[in-house]
Amino acid sequence: MSERETPASDPRHASASPAGPADAPGQSPPGDTADPAPEGTPAAEQTLLEQMGGVSGLAYSAVPIVVFVVVNALTSLMPAIWAAVGLAVAIAVWRLVRKEPLQPAISGVLGVAVCSFIAYRSGDAKGFFLLGIWTSLVYGGVFLVSVLVRWPLVGVAWSALNSLGMDWRKQRAALRGYDLATLAWVVVFAAKYVVQQWLYNADQTGWLAFARIAMGYPLTALALIVTVWAVRRASKIAQETADRELAEDQAAYARYAQQPEQSAERPGPADN
Repeated sequence: MSERETPASDPRHASASPAGPADAPGQSPPGDTADPAPEGTPAAEQTLLEQMGGVSGLAYSAVPIVVFVVVNALTSLMPAIWAAVGLAVAIAVWRLVRKEPLQPAISGVLGVAVCSFIAYRSGDAKGFFLLGIWTSLVYGGVFLVSVLVRWPLVGVAWSALNSLGMDWRKQRAALRGYDLATLAWVVVFAAKYVVQQWLYNADQTGWLAFARIAMGYPLTALALIVTVWAVRRASKIAQETADRELAEDQAAYARYAQQPEQSAERPGPADN
């Protein structure tokens, strides 16, 4: 190969040199930087639904409530309590037999058991809904405080579940997206508390059950839509930031690699 052909091949291989910044410890090659976004963002809906037991978990949680109200209306409080608890246990066993996630099944039984205990202690069927009412108030307050202190819980929870770190807090657009998603959950919890507390004070046990189920599905779906949007937006911003930083590192390395060549071409004092 002639000397005229050699320089033409060197620049082509220079960017793939092992000494480049893309191969430095803690950094990924340019071809790998686009992988996390396609894998992480489409799985947001599935991961969030799994935390609530999936679509079937949302349906299962409504059945004991309906049974409690119906049995209480037809008989009395104690038969309603035993019917609700027994059905919750039966649903949990059914889910375990089908090898569905264990945590939602156990949570469903504990939730119905605690609500039933409160109703038993209060001696009134409406006490069955008291835990959910105050839980909505507490959750709404916690989510709101997390936005005020600039640690939105949607972003914190999503990053913790996927081991993504908290670098998104340094990116204003990503932080704003997680703020909006967290505020969407604040609105959901606030609406549940206001409506159900009003029905509780009005002794409307039947309407309490209806409100708990009816407000659960639509409002949760809306909050999930905003949450998925925030996760995708934050992932896109993080990917763009990583690509930009990689490009800057590569440009800086290219400038650094050219400096020895330029200094070697300059005539020294001995050459004059």
